Amino acid sequence: MRVDFSNVSTDRLKKMLRAGREVSDCQRVLSKVGENIVSDLLKGSDTFYQMNHYPEGDVYDHETHGQYYYHAHRNGEHGHFHLFLRPKGMPEGVLPAPLDDYEKPSGVNDALSHLIAISMDSFGAAQGLFTTNRWVTAEYWYDHEDVIKMLDHFDIDHAIPSWPANRWVGAIVQLYYPQICELLRIRDEVIVDWANEHPEDNAYEDRRLEITSEIDCNVDYQVALIEEELAKRSS
Repeated sequence: MRVDFSNVSTDRLKKMLRAGREVSDCQRVLSKVGENIVSDLLKGSDTFYQMNHYPEGDVYDHETHGQYYYHAHRNGEHGHFHLFLRPKGMPEGVLPAPLDDYEKPSGVNDALSHLIAISMDSFGAAQGLFTTNRWVTAEYWYDHEDVIKMLDHFDIDHAIPSWPANRWVGAIVQLYYPQICELLRIRDEVIVDWANEHPEDNAYEDRRLEITSEIDCNVDYQVALIEEELAKRSS
């Protein structure tokens, strides 16, 4: 998926470029000591088990209410990050979609939304982005327009368990903002199509539908495209 950056505002492109530089800086400082984003996050963990959340209990910022964890269970990758936002960190007026099976959460901050997953290669570099069906992350479902509103609110602004990893995941969201918006839009289309094709089943809980949209990604290539578009506008 190549997004037409000509439709992206200059302010957004500049924000994406700053994020790209932060992504590169986080990777650079770790590479100088023989580490990468994943290895630094997992440092101190025992044996790496598939499906377990790393770190145990997830990473959570009590001020921004951003949350993430890393785990593995898919072929073709080392593992992936799942990124979330909880209601206390969401923009005002954003509410879960009123689905037929909606149940009010027990706690005021329980109705979390999954934003995006970041697939990592064996060298600890981002290789893809994807969205998932609701059952995969046990999230509450929000329409893609509302999830897009959340993207600028995701931030992990503390140093535990890895300051570079915490900064990196937030910067990836900003670096790939247009693509993530499109992945979320496609996610909703896929769910609607699946529901129409399988009217007897609950599409959001159907184990046959796991990944709802996915793209490959390369940080250096993304940064180069942004710089190219900004150069066009300044000439």
